Amino acid sequence: MITEISTIPDVEDFMRQLVQEGTNAHPDEDFNNYVHMETGIPAYTHEEAAERNRLMGKCITVCEAAGQDVYSVMQEIFLIETGLDKYIPLPSSIYI
Repeated sequence: MITEISTIPDVEDFMRQLVQEGTNAHPDEDFNNYVHMETGIPAYTHEEAAERNRLMGKCITVCEAAGQDVYSVMQEIFLIETGLDKYIPLPSSIYI
């Protein structure tokens, strides 16, 4: 698991990790709120959620410092990793 976020590639790797965990993560959502759809059981322990919340905060800070939109960066990785980029335009292609 990624343990530190200091660059845009780290932000991208964190989102890839979240996709691999089966999470449809959103930068504004507390990881304590994620549950497994079938069972309703929390997806993360309080400790796991706290670590992911910390890392997400770092993602926001790193993106802001780099002049990047954290939502677009993370959405693009999500779309590519899930194959949804075949149906939904990538944020980076919208502005071309």
